[in-house]
Amino acid sequence: MPSYLGSSFAFIGVVIAATGYAGAGPNANLPVALGGIVACGLVYTLVGFAVMASGTAWIERLMPPVVTGAVVAVIGLNLAPIAVKGASSTPFDAWMAVMTILCVGGIAVFTRGLVQRLLILVGLALACVIYGVLANGMGLGKPIALAGIAAAPWIGAPRFAAPVFDGNAIALIAPVAVILVAENLGHLKAVGAMTGRNLDPMIGRAFVGDGVATMIAGSVGGTGVTTYAENIGVMAVTKIYSTLVFVVAAAIAVVLGFSPKFGALIQAIPAAVLGGVSIVVFGLIAAAGARIWVDNRVDFADNRNLIVAAVTLVLGAGDFTLRLAGFTLGGIGTATFGAILLNLVLGRGR
Repeated sequence: MPSYLGSSFAFIGVVIAATGYAGAGPNANLPVALGGIVACGLVYTLVGFAVMASGTAWIERLMPPVVTGAVVAVIGLNLAPIAVKGASSTPFDAWMAVMTILCVGGIAVFTRGLVQRLLILVGLALACVIYGVLANGMGLGKPIALAGIAAAPWIGAPRFAAPVFDGNAIALIAPVAVILVAENLGHLKAVGAMTGRNLDPMIGRAFVGDGVATMIAGSVGGTGVTTYAENIGVMAVTKIYSTLVFVVAAAIAVVLGFSPKFGALIQAIPAAVLGGVSIVVFGLIAAAGARIWVDNRVDFADNRNLIVAAVTLVLGAGDFTLRLAGFTLGGIGTATFGAILLNLVLGRGR
């Protein structure tokens, strides 16, 4: 089944809450977050085994397309303020973010072939060149720092870290498994619609694979992982669904993880350019949620579907937070649980 696992945005809010991260520099409490991520992966894996043992009917009743589409859309909408804030710290940065959006959009619409398939990468590179000319060459903004790239070695070991299991952190982070289930289910439905194949028999195995990958990542210092909506969009554009592509991409990602110079290159990307790209990417995630509704022909003339989608979107986009007995549930969490509960309550008697 074509699927690429990468760092999940659903973990950002709960990791910040669990570690008290201030938003600048390395996270001093990273091991505590890793323990929660491993616990989340375990919950996710157990859900996968349950689906494999009992079938998918129960989870589809909990998370029909109106719910999964809303949850996927919320992930993009919830992070929109982060993207906008990162892209508009100065007037120059704001205009460069707009330029980055135009670069990515232009590549997506006006090119063909390999360049179009690499629209994010090519658009980002083009925006960085423009930024360098305006900032480093003409002094209109903060210059790109190139010294760190030159000083970084080509080959080096990644920084590994071991998890620390803290009850409060686990209580905050483990429930993200519900979001990952909803997200992955929505993505599977989208891929199934694109490929014309019934992927329902693979749902349990997909959950287990994602859960095990999350535990492995968290055990050595990595983030919790999820299927990537961006790659679903790329598949839709390219019509390439080969699983071999994902194996090669994963191998390249692992190799690049052993290059500090590549890491320094990524860190040197201007915040304005990253902000502009983030606006596009987070928007694509939100649009992927809407596509789930379209592909599954969700009927918004039905008031239940309308209320579930409307409330979920506002809870997530507004980052509605609930606190109870020391437990904090952020916007993505409240939106996910809210969508599931609303769908169940409003559907009673039907």
